[in-house]
Amino acid sequence: MFPSPVSSLLVLALLQGAPAPRAPSTACEDLKRIELAPTPVTSDLEVCVSKGLITNFVFDVSAEVELQDEVRFVEVTRGRSTFHFIPPRDMVPGERLRLTARLWLGEAQALVTFTLVAHSGQATHQVEVYRDQRSRDSYQQEVAQERAKVQRLREQLEQLRNRLALSGELRELIASEAISSHGIQGQVLRGLSGWPGGILLVRTGNSYRTDNSVAVELWLTNSSPDPWLLTQASLVDATGNELKGMSLWQEGPLAPAASDNIIVQMRASRDSLPGEWTLVLRDEAGRVVRIAGVRFPDNPPPVTDVGGGPR
Repeated sequence: MFPSPVSSLLVLALLQGAPAPRAPSTACEDLKRIELAPTPVTSDLEVCVSKGLITNFVFDVSAEVELQDEVRFVEVTRGRSTFHFIPPRDMVPGERLRLTARLWLGEAQALVTFTLVAHSGQATHQVEVYRDQRSRDSYQQEVAQERAKVQRLREQLEQLRNRLALSGELRELIASEAISSHGIQGQVLRGLSGWPGGILLVRTGNSYRTDNSVAVELWLTNSSPDPWLLTQASLVDATGNELKGMSLWQEGPLAPAASDNIIVQMRASRDSLPGEWTLVLRDEAGRVVRIAGVRFPDNPPPVTDVGGGPR
């Protein structure tokens, strides 16, 4: 059985090995504004902090601030209506510390509590706290900042769309250094064996190699009474060493008695992963299938220089 044009394109897209864009975090705001007058605070307010990054608190009235474990902090600076700090060097992601601010307006006072939550490399740069209604200028500044943020997101979305449109094309494979003059090597996997445990029937398979990736494509039949959905894959060598971190592709859950293909891919250099491997597949129910006899194509012979640059 030969791969369909659609599955071949998917193999090409996986083999190019381009890193997936990282989704921007929405948990930490660079600038956080808090109004106490219109919405009285009834619970702790979380603020992102990170070791090595400064966080500034700015109040619109005089404020007295108390900081839990202040002695651990790298730097703490107090002003009449400001408070700046750099978190402890030993603060680990997920750790929480309390910051309490007592705000004064004449004889009246208000108490507000913040929870400083440690993140890795992410922090709120400035926290603005308003005891009374914010000024018109403050609102206008926020609107301008939000418009700039929306514009950046639009530009990022357009970049992602352009990248997706190129995904899998030959020029993208070359630009990402997935292939060179050696091209893509592929071979039919013969003599696959294993312990399917009544879960899967392996019909046939292919393996592939590029300059920076390997991939395995399998055609499977679900011989169990329950749907099967791949959630994890790894490679195990003859000594039992397991290589994890494989990328997965499956169109959807494989229904009982149905047949379809899956693709698993891993970053690997041209001269890596020699010999025979066992492919370990795990589904969402925790069921494990081991398929032995997986080999990847050998390195191709050197290509005669035809005048191009070194590849």
